[in-house]
Amino acid sequence: MEAMYSFTTLGAVIGLALAILLIIRKVHPAYSLILGALVGGIIGGGGLTTTVNTMVSGAQSMMSSVLRIMTSGILAGALIKTGSAQKIAETIVSKLGQKKAALAIAVATMIICAVGVFVDIAVITVAPIALAIGREADIPKESLLLAMIGGGKAGNIISPNPNTIAASEAFGVDLTALMMKNAVPALCALAMTVLLASMLGRKGTLGVSESDIDDTNQELPGLLQAILGPVVVIILLALRPIAGIAIDPLIALPVGGLLCTVVTGNAKKVVEFTEFGLSKVVGVSVLLIGTGTIAGIIKASALQYDVINVLEALHMPAFVLAPLAGILMAGATASTTAGATIASQTFAPTLLAEGVPALASAAMIHAGATVVDSLPHGSFFHATGGSVNMSIGDRMKLIPFEACVGLTSTIVSVLLYMLLG
Repeated sequence: MEAMYSFTTLGAVIGLALAILLIIRKVHPAYSLILGALVGGIIGGGGLTTTVNTMVSGAQSMMSSVLRIMTSGILAGALIKTGSAQKIAETIVSKLGQKKAALAIAVATMIICAVGVFVDIAVITVAPIALAIGREADIPKESLLLAMIGGGKAGNIISPNPNTIAASEAFGVDLTALMMKNAVPALCALAMTVLLASMLGRKGTLGVSESDIDDTNQELPGLLQAILGPVVVIILLALRPIAGIAIDPLIALPVGGLLCTVVTGNAKKVVEFTEFGLSKVVGVSVLLIGTGTIAGIIKASALQYDVINVLEALHMPAFVLAPLAGILMAGATASTTAGATIASQTFAPTLLAEGVPALASAAMIHAGATVVDSLPHGSFFHATGGSVNMSIGDRMKLIPFEACVGLTSTIVSVLLYMLLG
């Protein structure tokens, strides 16, 4: 049966290990993944021509996701540049109040991420508001940052973000259906976030200083103007399951972004805002192309066959592969997007062949990709730590708490869709 594969498991594993090592050594993740794919393919016995062709094929499989992600930048750019994302966050925090600070901050980040803003940008957007609350209510940075990260993780698995798009593409499932599938796990992750953040609020030692507070004031739109774009996106994406009318994210996301720009009185700045949004998604798009090359090599290797053999030897059901792949690949790349993409591209055929439903598989991989996606060799770790002026050492201490949040949504996802479903 292994003759069906172009590359050996050893080659694929060595290629992935090399990519991880290069990423840790601060080589650009896209180049790291491409070089890892090249070396892994050659070591795996595919030869130079077969290896390159497989890498190109893997990268090509990412193009539909990349195109949708690039157009999603129009929505993200509009929400950030018009102040809509900040307005949504401020409204949620003000309504829930300081006594429920952890809940307010987590919910605000969750919603901003859920409507299409990347998780790291969502944290950076909410951070000034969270720090102001922390200074006034004497809440330590550990609690504030965990609330934002946990809320972002919860929102990420129910959002039209790159990771969701990549998983839905790999399994051929509707994006809206995948977003809705993880609603309950997301709420459980939110509850765990509030619990852990509240605990750190009592035990944390890093206070917010005056120098941490950003006094920059942006004129914000009204709440109705701020939410109109995201609401329209949600309505357009929901037309398929509700009315059978398929509106692709390629259309829905930029329409919401353009509407947000216009209703907030910034029609003349459309070009500026779209360029800003594009600048925020170019990095992810390039990363996905690199991810596609290593995913192509792994997918064409004997790794899937060997992993299934190991699971059978351990008497474990095939569906365990879905969350496990999400956890391991996201941890390896320190990226939810790259992890969810590699896991989905690699193991979708195997999971489907083993009879695991496509939507459940995609949901479990997606949830699993949020467990250890914030390790120090990824950009999310540093971007979120920098948002609250936290040192690398102090930022490292939050990783176990973040993993608990991601593990909560993963366990709930498995329980709901495989053990209880």
